[in-house]
Amino acid sequence: MGVVQKDWISSGEDIVHWVVERDPSDFEKFLEFLYSENSEEKLTNPNWVPHSTYWLLNEENVLAGAVNIRHRLNQKLLNCGGHIGYGVRPSHRRKGYASAMLFQALNITKKMGLDIVLLVCDKGNIGSEKTILKNGGVFESEFTEDDCNIVKRFWIGLGGNV
Repeated sequence: MGVVQKDWISSGEDIVHWVVERDPSDFEKFLEFLYSENSEEKLTNPNWVPHSTYWLLNEENVLAGAVNIRHRLNQKLLNCGGHIGYGVRPSHRRKGYASAMLFQALNITKKMGLDIVLLVCDKGNIGSEKTILKNGGVFESEFTEDDCNIVKRFWIGLGGNV
């Protein structure tokens, strides 16, 4: 287990984003995993969509967060996952990293040709909601997951109006 995973575990929170849960000790295998599903041709699971992961290193060159971009949506992502998922290590929050990651992710999705992207956050996650709104998010609806968790759904237009 790496220091990043320990940071989340010691906070008592779920690890966000899910890619961070992967063990990076065999770095070559870890990179292989990251590139294994970044295009339609590489997908092996019909329930998944192509996705790309980016890491945020802070000023001290320490891993502070991760963002995962889904290249398209399936029904589950449309309901409660969105195009972009991001997480900042608990010990590195309130430093503007989430906003910076989301801003860069929006630039990447625009270059990918997306006109509008969906972002979601758990209801009550005020920090994430503020980050989404700061980056142009427009609230659409709430969705209740199978485990009764409620997520708030926001759309962000990339160069046009929502």
